[in-house]
Amino acid sequence: MVIYLIRHGMTRGNAEKRYIGRTDEPLCKEGREQLKTLHYPRCELLVCSPMERCVESAEILFAGQPMVLCDELCEVDFGDFEGKNHAELDGGSEYQAWIDSGGSKPFPNGEAPDDFRRRCCEGFLRTVTKHSAARSIAFVVHGGTIMSVLDRFAVPHRSYYEWLCGNGRGFRCVFDGKNIFDTESL
Repeated sequence: MVIYLIRHGMTRGNAEKRYIGRTDEPLCKEGREQLKTLHYPRCELLVCSPMERCVESAEILFAGQPMVLCDELCEVDFGDFEGKNHAELDGGSEYQAWIDSGGSKPFPNGEAPDDFRRRCCEGFLRTVTKHSAARSIAFVVHGGTIMSVLDRFAVPHRSYYEWLCGNGRGFRCVFDGKNIFDTESL
């Protein structure tokens, strides 16, 4: 099965380097314009996070194609960090503790990174299992979702943050039901 993991287009929060997880932001004008210049092959199935930025991105990239929404593929809940950027959080004790943990501590009043990654991988597996007859699936999701899936399933293994990709970008790969192989940047 060929899998495309595509990050949604840019939002205002992304442009301002803010932690945007559960905030349901639309794409900004620049994000919409960038997506219009990209061309991805049509797939048998289109799967999206239900967040507005993902649905809007999918509608631009795969115009007219029906989509399946998957709640488990939503971005992490950044809790008290939501909507803020590094400059606004810098110097705060909770933020510093999170930074010092290498991003492994739960977000204050938010989601634990391990829980988030598990949720994303379960949603991915449930989707590909349910649609195992499909030869190709495009996922239009969040950067953290992509990093979670590839950190867990990609062979050879690379760490979570090594899978970071820009808005509108992502990866083409092959999934054999157990592992992801032949990963190429888009």
